[in-house]
Amino acid sequence: MIFQALKEFFAGFVRNRAIGRHFRRLLMLESFDTTEQNREVAQAISQSLIAASRNDADTQIKLLRSHPQGLTAQHAQSLLARVGPNEVEHEKPLSWWMHLWRCYTNPFNLLLTVLAAISFATDDMQATVVITTMVVLSTLIRFWQEARSNKAADKLKAMVSNTATVMRREAPDTRLPAAVRCVEVPIRQLVPGELVVLSAGDMIPADLRVLSAKDLFVSQAAMTGESLPVEKFAEQKSVQTATVLELDNILFMGTNVVSGSATAVVVETGSRTYFGTLAQRVTAVDRMPTAFQAGVNRVSWLLIRFMLVMAPLVLFINGFTKGDWVEACLFALSVAVGLTPEMLPMIVTSTLAKGAVVMSRKKVIVKHLDAIQNFGAMDVLCTDKTGTLTQDKICLERHTDVFGETSDDVLRMAYLNSRYQTGLKNLLDVAVLEHAEISRQLEPYDWRKVDEIPFDFTRRRMSVVVAQNPATHVLICKGAVEEILSVCTHVRHGNTSEPMTAALLERIGKVTAGLNAEGLRVVAVAIKETLPFKDTYGVADESELTLLGYVAFLDPPKETTAPALAALREHGVAVKILTGDNALVTAKICHEVGLDTSLVVLGADVERKSDAALAELVERYNVFAKLTPAHKERVVRALKANGHVVGFMGDGINDAPALRAADIGISVDTAVDIAKEAADIILLEKSLMVLEAGVLEGRRTFANMLKYIKMTASSNFGNVFSVLVASAFIPFLPMLPMQLLVQNLLYDISQIAIPFDNVDADQLKKPQRWQPAEIGRFMLFFGPISSVFDITTFVLMWFVFGANSPEHQTLFQSGWFVVGLLTQTLIVHMIRTQKIPFIQSRAAAPLLMMTGIIMAIGIFLPMGPLAGYFKLQPLPPIYFAYLVAILVGYMTLTQWMKRVYVRRYGWQ
Repeated sequence: MIFQALKEFFAGFVRNRAIGRHFRRLLMLESFDTTEQNREVAQAISQSLIAASRNDADTQIKLLRSHPQGLTAQHAQSLLARVGPNEVEHEKPLSWWMHLWRCYTNPFNLLLTVLAAISFATDDMQATVVITTMVVLSTLIRFWQEARSNKAADKLKAMVSNTATVMRREAPDTRLPAAVRCVEVPIRQLVPGELVVLSAGDMIPADLRVLSAKDLFVSQAAMTGESLPVEKFAEQKSVQTATVLELDNILFMGTNVVSGSATAVVVETGSRTYFGTLAQRVTAVDRMPTAFQAGVNRVSWLLIRFMLVMAPLVLFINGFTKGDWVEACLFALSVAVGLTPEMLPMIVTSTLAKGAVVMSRKKVIVKHLDAIQNFGAMDVLCTDKTGTLTQDKICLERHTDVFGETSDDVLRMAYLNSRYQTGLKNLLDVAVLEHAEISRQLEPYDWRKVDEIPFDFTRRRMSVVVAQNPATHVLICKGAVEEILSVCTHVRHGNTSEPMTAALLERIGKVTAGLNAEGLRVVAVAIKETLPFKDTYGVADESELTLLGYVAFLDPPKETTAPALAALREHGVAVKILTGDNALVTAKICHEVGLDTSLVVLGADVERKSDAALAELVERYNVFAKLTPAHKERVVRALKANGHVVGFMGDGINDAPALRAADIGISVDTAVDIAKEAADIILLEKSLMVLEAGVLEGRRTFANMLKYIKMTASSNFGNVFSVLVASAFIPFLPMLPMQLLVQNLLYDISQIAIPFDNVDADQLKKPQRWQPAEIGRFMLFFGPISSVFDITTFVLMWFVFGANSPEHQTLFQSGWFVVGLLTQTLIVHMIRTQKIPFIQSRAAAPLLMMTGIIMAIGIFLPMGPLAGYFKLQPLPPIYFAYLVAILVGYMTLTQWMKRVYVRRYGWQ
C-alpha cells in the first residue's frame, strides 16, 4: 500500500511538470480563460475596434467619455483605479521560496525524504545524515544554478518604451478657458479616452483610434510579418475591410510610428488590446511538456519501477534467511537508496547550467535550462522569415530598362526622385539612397528641386520635378507598375522613345512577372520633360509619361543564414520556413539560402487541411507563407505530433504562439516583448551560426547526462543482483546499510565532474533523444558484468581470506566495499565512450581527478583511522594484488562487451 501511494503521488507529480506554477496558481487563486473563451474575447475586441473605426472622431470621443482637449489628471486617475494598469498579462517570476520548493519536488528527492524519515524513526542517525545530505546538495545546487540563469534572463525584459505623450486638460476655472498641455506619463498608466500625441519613432502604447494624422506611416511587422510600413488616416477608407489589422484609422499596441505625426484616442488598454489577446493566447495555456521533460520523466519511472521491485525482494530474502527483520528492513532501504539516482537532478542541472555558461560567452541568454538539451534533440527547426532569416532591411536588387537589361539611367532617375521627395522616405527610398556612387555621378548640387507631387495609396505613385538647366523641367515619377503604366504613352528604348503598343505592354508584363517570380518588389520609373512654364505641379501633370524601366527590391537574407542552415542540415536538423509574408518573396529568400522551394504552402491550405492531412503536409514541404499566428502554431504542433523535437525561431508577436508551442523557442533581443517572454533562448547577436553552436552544445550536454544515467543504472543493477546472490547464500549482510550509503554517496560525488567531461565527436553528429527502452537494455546488458566480479570477490573473501562467519563479517564487508566502490568508479571511464578509455578517448581533467580522489578515499576508509567508525577493518596486503587482477579483468570484459553491444544495438 505504501508503494502504491508513492506511485500515485509520483504519477501526479509527473503529470504536472510545472509544479511551481501549479502551486502559485493555487496561492494566487488565478483563473485563466479557456481557448474558447479567449477566442470569444478576441472576437469581441475586434468588433469593438471595427466599430471605433467607423465612428467619426467626435462620436468616438463621446463614447469613451473623453474630451477633445484630453482628460484631466483627476479623471485619468479615477479611470486607472477602475480599469487597471495598461500592461499585458505575462508569467510572473516565482518567489525564491517557491523556486526552492520546485527544485526540491522531484520524484527522487521526495523518495529520499521518505527514506530519511524512516531511518530517523528507526534511530539510524548515520543513514539519516547521509540521505539528508544527498537531498540538500541536490536541491541547493539546482536552485543556485537556475536562479543565476533566470537573473541574467530578466535583464532582457525591460520595455522598449516606458512613457507616452498625452494631452492633459487642466480643470477649467469659471472665468478662464481650460488650459491644455502635453505631458509624459508611464505607459502602464494609460486609460481609455486618453488623447495620445504620436511622432516618428514612438511605440504605439495601446489600441488607438486616429483623430488627426499627417503623413502617418506605421510599421506593423510585429503584428503581420510585412516589412513595409502602412499609412494610417483619420478616417476609414473602406467599410469592406477583411480583417481588423487592415483598418486605416486604428493603431495597434506593439507597433511603432515610422514617420509622420498624429493625435489619437485610446480605445483599449492592457489585455483588452489586440496585442493583449494574442499575449493571453500565449500565457493562458500551460506549455506542453517538452521532449526533454518527457524523457526525464520516462527515465525516472524506469528506475523507480526497478526500485519498487528489487527493494522488496532484498527485504524478504534477508528477512527469511537472517531472521532479523529490522536489520533486513534497514538494508532494503539502503538498497533502495543505492538504486535511486538521487544525484540525477543535480547532475542534470549542473550539466545544463554549464551549457548555459558556454552559450552566454557567445552572447546567448538561456532562459530555461532545459532548452540547452532540446537544442541537441531538435530535429526540425521552424523559423520566421522577416527579421530572422532576413536583415529586415530592403535592398535594391535590380535596376533595369523596360526589357529587363541593367540600366544606370533608371537608377539615376530613381535616385533623384528619392533624394528630393520630402514625404515618407520608406525602406525603398533608403535602399536607393544607399547608392552613394550615384550621388557622385549626378553631382546633385547641379540639380534643384522645383516641386513635388506626394505619394498616396490611391494613385500608388509619387513624383518630383527637378531641373538641371533653366530650359527644362524633368518630372520623375515612380510607383507601382500598373499605376505608372496607366499614365505612360511612350517607352524609352536605348536613346530613343517609341509609342506604347499592345505588344510592348505584353512584353512589359512578362518582364515584370519574371521579376515578381523571383520574389522582387518591382517599382516602375517614368519621366516627362517639360518647358519651365510653371513652378507648381499637380496630379494632372502625371500624364503622357515615358517609361524608363524598373527598380526591384529584396529584403535580403543575413550573411550567416545560408551557412548556418547548411550546418544544421549536416547535423540532421531539417529547416522549415513559417512566415506571414507573401509566397513570391518567401520563395526567393528560401532559394537564396538553399532551401527547397518546389512548392510554397499557403495559410489558406493549412486552414483547409484536417489534422491528419496537415501531418502529412508538414513532412513533405518546407516553406509555408501567408500564415496567421494560429497557422504557425498549428504547423508546429503537427510536427510535434509526428514525433519531432521542434524548435521555432521568431521575433514578432505573430510568432509568440508558435514559440510557446515548440520544444524550444528562439528569439532575438530586438524582438517584441511577448516573443522574448515566450522564447527559451534569446540571441543577443543576430547571427544564426549560434544555432549550430547551440545544437552541438545541446548534444554535448545530453551525452554527459546520458553517461550518468547509464553508469548509475547499470552499476546499481549489478550491485543489487550481487546483493540478492549474497543474501541468499551468506549468513550475514554482505554490507551494512551505513556502508552501502557511504559507498553510494562517494560514488555520486565522483560524478559531479561529469558536466565538464569531453564528448567524442561521433556522438555529436545526429540528434539525440531520450530512449528509456535503450537505457533499460543497456542496464541489463552491462549490469551483470560487475556482478561477475562481485561474486568473484565473495568467493575470494570467503575461501582465501576466511571471512566465512558472522565473527569475520567486517573483513568480508571491507573487501567488498573497496571492490564495489572502485568498480563503480571505473565504470565512469568505461561507459563514457564506446572507444578504448584512457587511450582512444580520455576523460576531461576534472573527471580524472575526481575519480582518482574517490578511489583513494575508498581504499583509505578501511585502511585508515576512520575504519572503526564505519565498521570496517584494514585489509591484508595480498588483497590488493587480487584487487588489481579483478579491476583489470573487469575493464577487459567490459570493453569486449561494449564491442558486442555496439555491433548489435549501436551507441547513442
